[in-house]
Amino acid sequence: MELRHLRYFAAVAETCHFGQAAERLHVAQPALSYAIRQLESELDVTLFNRTTRHVSLTAAGEFLRGEADRILAHVDDAERGVRRIAAGRSGLLRLGLTGTAAFSYLPRIARVVKRELPDAALEIQADLLTPAQCDALRNDALDLGVLRPPAVGEEIELRTIDVESLVLAVSVDHRLAVEPVVSMADLRNEPFVAYAGRDSAVNEAVLRSCRAAGFVPHREHAVSGTAVLLALVAAGLGIALVPESVRSLPLDGVVFRDLVDGGSIELALAWRRGTENPLVQSVVDVLSAALVKENQ
Repeated sequence: MELRHLRYFAAVAETCHFGQAAERLHVAQPALSYAIRQLESELDVTLFNRTTRHVSLTAAGEFLRGEADRILAHVDDAERGVRRIAAGRSGLLRLGLTGTAAFSYLPRIARVVKRELPDAALEIQADLLTPAQCDALRNDALDLGVLRPPAVGEEIELRTIDVESLVLAVSVDHRLAVEPVVSMADLRNEPFVAYAGRDSAVNEAVLRSCRAAGFVPHREHAVSGTAVLLALVAAGLGIALVPESVRSLPLDGVVFRDLVDGGSIELALAWRRGTENPLVQSVVDVLSAALVKENQ
């Protein structure tokens, strides 16, 4: 039994008229009649009662009509789904985010994807440093990353979506908490809470800003995530410089202050050149357009 035969049968079953069905299917009536006879011969049943004036379904034809409608609906759904995936409008996207981007950007990313690509599903991994995301992109463990440049590897494509200022995080009891704007020079003798490891792009940005102000930060504590970093700041164990988006993570005992010449840090979308997931480019396009517009 061929799908063509089922489509021909369904058209005749709906119209109960070979001429109308042939016109709808854009085939000659003799060819349609021959195809129906082939189907009946293959099934060894009579599907239509035929007279010179009337065509009606037999009991077997009524049964086949219901089954044919279900089969053809599933086939049509499958065809649409395949086309949406091939066009980058549907499917699964494995998304990685650096920890500082997750707090403010993940809700915005999810909202834009839901609005612009409602048939796309996200699988999310957060708190990944830039080198880890680049490794996952190269190894096909991630489809798209939200990271702090520079990327590791020539095969990684980048599109900048924001340039964030660094801001100061201090405890509410700190002497600088009462200042609306703080100079980098005022941080010279302060203990810093930093991110663990040598691969943190935020650490590098903080180091550049401190050196530009004439000192090297004294890193008193190192932590693996932003929530822990802010908890230590709240406890008065040190200060921290963080991207401005971290303001969206409220924590009792921590206040954020703008910095004079505090420097900035980029946030970018990253993906592997030549990726086979067609959804990647669609998500990159809708996110970059929406997020860049929001950040202007």
